[in-house]
Amino acid sequence: MKAFLAALLAITLLSPATAGTYGATPDNVVRAEVLPGWTTKRGTRMAALRLTLAPGWKTYWRAPGDTGIPPSFDWSGSRNLARVTLHWPSPRVFDEGGVRTIGYKRELVLPIEITPADPSKPVDLAANVDLGVCEHICVPASLSFRAPLSGPGAHDPAIQAALKARPLTAREAGVSGVTCQVDPISDGVRVTARIPSDRIGGRRVAVIEPGNPRVWASDTETRSEGGSLMASAELVPPAGQAMALSRKALRVTLLGRGRAIDIQGCPSP
Repeated sequence: MKAFLAALLAITLLSPATAGTYGATPDNVVRAEVLPGWTTKRGTRMAALRLTLAPGWKTYWRAPGDTGIPPSFDWSGSRNLARVTLHWPSPRVFDEGGVRTIGYKRELVLPIEITPADPSKPVDLAANVDLGVCEHICVPASLSFRAPLSGPGAHDPAIQAALKARPLTAREAGVSGVTCQVDPISDGVRVTARIPSDRIGGRRVAVIEPGNPRVWASDTETRSEGGSLMASAELVPPAGQAMALSRKALRVTLLGRGRAIDIQGCPSP
């Protein structure tokens, strides 16, 4: 079979002792494969990881909400790999029993844009991935894969649909004038974003991310004030470390039904 065909992954599901009456997670909860994609005009490779979930199960977005398990990726086993960029499709917001989580049901096609160290050579993409899958309980899962990627490849409708489902940029959505106020708290800072909301309709859930995976972010609280949407979250660095906040790295995502807006950077008022 040619190297650019989809590579099936070996998946190990880790069932915690606290699974209780639901027992061990069955092996068929999640199925995964690599979609090899194509070489872009920029010389990067647009591939994807496709996760297919059993009915009733879900997995999580990069900022999973109250009780979700954030996914993590280790690409260190890859060869000829300079950089990986994940293009997350717009997720869904789940409110269940007073708990809010953010993620995907049934299927997640996660586009992976790969920059090779040497464009003249193929990329041997390898990863260890830790993620969470949930039905009535959340279960940590880990998977690993290796996929050789070479040649021009071919455009894949599933990857193209996932790219089309990405959140709009602030410019694409016509959102401007977003500012962030930063106030100190005992163990970090509180960031409050003011977002002009005249162009944002329907239900609005905001998520503030610090742009640094070592900084913990609380769930984002939202309210309306004077024609704007106010979104506030606490950001806390690791114990014993000073809070270093980059306004350029701050990220505010607005999630709504059928629409999401990704706001990168947040200047002072």
